[in-house]
Amino acid sequence: MTSAVHSAPAPRRALFVITILTGSFLLFMVQPMVARMALPLLGGAPNVWNSAMLVYQALLLGGYAYAHAIARLPFRTQAGVHLALLALAVATLPLALVELPPPARGWEVLWVPALFALTVGPVFLLVSAQAPLMQRWYGLSPAAGEPYALYAASNLGSFSGLLAYPLLLEPNMALGRQSALWTLGYVLLLALVALAAWSRWNAADQRLEGTDTAPVPRPARRTVLLWLGLSAVPSGLMLSTTSLLTTDVMAMPLLWVIPLGLYLLSFSLAFRDGSIWTEILTRYAPVVLLSCGSLAMVGGGQANPATAIAMVGLLFVLAVALHGRLFALRPPVQQLTLFYLVISAGGALGGVFTALVAPAVFDWIYEHAILLLGAALLLPERSFIPRLARFWNGDTRGRIAAGAVVGVAAILAWLLIGFAEREEGAAILFTVVALVLLGIAVIGARWAYLAVVLLIMLGHGGVKTLEGSLRGDRVRSYFGVYAVQPVDEGRQLQLSHGTTVHGRQWLVPERRYEPTTYYGPSSGVGVALEAAAPDASIGVVGVGVGTLACYRQPAQDWTFFEIDPAVLDYSRGGTFTFLSHCTPDARMVIGDARLKLAEEPAARFDVLVIDAFSSDSIPMHLLTREAFATYRRVIESDGVLLVHISNRFIDLAPMIAALAQDGGWQGRLRADDVGKAEGVTPSVWIALARDDSVLATLEGPGAPRWSALPRPSLRAWTDDNASILPLIRW
Repeated sequence: MTSAVHSAPAPRRALFVITILTGSFLLFMVQPMVARMALPLLGGAPNVWNSAMLVYQALLLGGYAYAHAIARLPFRTQAGVHLALLALAVATLPLALVELPPPARGWEVLWVPALFALTVGPVFLLVSAQAPLMQRWYGLSPAAGEPYALYAASNLGSFSGLLAYPLLLEPNMALGRQSALWTLGYVLLLALVALAAWSRWNAADQRLEGTDTAPVPRPARRTVLLWLGLSAVPSGLMLSTTSLLTTDVMAMPLLWVIPLGLYLLSFSLAFRDGSIWTEILTRYAPVVLLSCGSLAMVGGGQANPATAIAMVGLLFVLAVALHGRLFALRPPVQQLTLFYLVISAGGALGGVFTALVAPAVFDWIYEHAILLLGAALLLPERSFIPRLARFWNGDTRGRIAAGAVVGVAAILAWLLIGFAEREEGAAILFTVVALVLLGIAVIGARWAYLAVVLLIMLGHGGVKTLEGSLRGDRVRSYFGVYAVQPVDEGRQLQLSHGTTVHGRQWLVPERRYEPTTYYGPSSGVGVALEAAAPDASIGVVGVGVGTLACYRQPAQDWTFFEIDPAVLDYSRGGTFTFLSHCTPDARMVIGDARLKLAEEPAARFDVLVIDAFSSDSIPMHLLTREAFATYRRVIESDGVLLVHISNRFIDLAPMIAALAQDGGWQGRLRADDVGKAEGVTPSVWIALARDDSVLATLEGPGAPRWSALPRPSLRAWTDDNASILPLIRW
């Protein structure tokens, strides 16, 4: 047996590297592509991407389990089975969404994963298996050396695929062509796997466990559990960071791929011997966690770009440190597929916790803070002063001293809560710095370090966030986190989604039904609704707190479309009373507005209002050529379409101008700066009509001034081709 092994030819490393790179490139290009296909059905909720990631992680686990199972077979049998299944999966291409009946209320969390799994399942599972299989095939030869370095190539290919999609494919290619191109790539991968198999075909069958060396013992249960934790925490953090980003910026692949891309890059850095960057980041990871982790429970803080960058940087540093420890615990090559199977199981476990368990259990994004505490438990903590670390973990005096440090930290955290309530900026900064220094001092005493991390989170916004949960101020649904709170010294009640105000209602009795926020009398929608005919039929997409209902005239017929039942429950339960007081007989339609509007009869509405933003996320599927064709069909020939485009990050006006030009609409823009008006906020609305004379009725004597639409974008968005890049306010 020994001579057969040592006479085997060395594998062609370049061929295996290219095969692994190609498969990983395709694997992580298809993720945002299929999610993009689903946007017209699912809208832009951040959880759509988390659901997609959960499916991908589950399929990755299935692929690694398949690779682990067939790796036990003789090599030629492995190759034959894998190539045959890859060839059979061609029948599922090119990729296209399967048709499923719409989900029942509350079942989106299962319906969305089912949609993705049925659409991409077979090819994704098989392509995900090729990376561990290729490493296994490569490592069968004693001349090959350790195959774990090829995992870095795998993740580099994954990162390249993620970047290629939003930067190259999405802006320049329709979905049909994207799918066709991916099919060609899959065929290329099939050919490369066949070449890799052929290159090993004439070698002796080398199942490594069959050599004359001593059998390698199975890893201890504690080691396997550690593998599981070290892979689950970064995976969960990647998804929770994605939720923080996409809730308050936009749901688009460009932002979806940033946390995922950095997560993959962390493997490329960590899975190599002697990586100086892994050593540096691992050493400073506990300090970065203390500093940036202090922001983890500040409600709405992630809408601040600097804070968002800090949380993304924290994800990368922690992922490198945890994956570096994982690499240090890697087993011999004989257990390679088991190692990757456990890593994949950990990734899926982190995904299940973040995408399924957390939204059902928590009313806020507490999973992010919990996962950061998990990282604090697992980091390979290396004290900056080794003698001090030995002291903390030495005799009873050291443990008492560590406890005293935690006690001081608890007092500072209590003071920090008061400083935060009074908004004393300098005191907050000083106290946070003091807590960070205390945390640095106890690095090496894991329990004390964990306690300081927790105290910083609680003191810096955590207690306030928890109090909101205990009061029942928040509701979390599949589409986001909503909070109700009094503002303006208790004179108004506000509904927020993320950090974006979704509406306010006066609590002062004589002003209770005055329009507020973006919907004041001088706003574009306010002007249009006041000018509507007394018997007009009005459609409103997006309920919010129901403010627009206060414009209803007695003979008008109103219909509201709302995708999230949790939003409508605020009005039905009496928290906000615009709907019950002003439009008690209005028709309420639950579901995605685009799909529901397609079911409405032609010329159904005289005025249709599109106001369906989730926090600052862009519902791209409501702003495409196909969507505007639906609006045109359901609006009377002399009707008006109103689109709300107020946004901190995206300038949508050029795109709406392009859609208007494409669909034969005339348009006007109303940027309302509100001046000193109380209770209302600046807003930007666009009014569109088929005939310019209809818009002229909005610009009569004494009416607020409208302006012409800006120069249109070069290309109108379609369901097949839409990119947010040209519209970002960089």
